Amino acid sequence: MQNKLLADKYPIHVLELGKDETEHAHLDELLKAIEAKAEADPTVRLIAVFDHLSHTQLIGGEIRPDILAAKNLIFCFGVKLPDPVMMAVRPRSIGFAELPDRYVISFLEAPMPEANRKMTEWVMSLRKAA
Repeated sequence: MQNKLLADKYPIHVLELGKDETEHAHLDELLKAIEAKAEADPTVRLIAVFDHLSHTQLIGGEIRPDILAAKNLIFCFGVKLPDPVMMAVRPRSIGFAELPDRYVISFLEAPMPEANRKMTEWVMSLRKAA
């Protein structure tokens, strides 16, 4: 997993996973695997799956030609709400993009270390066991 700074200001975590590096044959299977982990966690509340690709197609937006699918799993850890401005960084989302030869899975770093640890663990679990 790589840690990057997107647009020089957004800390993100990215895993590029070759299609031969996972047991999941389709993007929806990857998403369902992470969704199951989120559902099993009592601190997580699932919110929605957003099909970013179909939305962008519907509005006639620009899409990189090799992106075959793009969806976000949206959820919230929300174990505490110490300040109303925390709403600016909630809920969380993990993005799943399918390219011809690989999947790109990414998420924005959360202000809560435990959330980052869990999301990293979930995403890394998509890789085939050695």
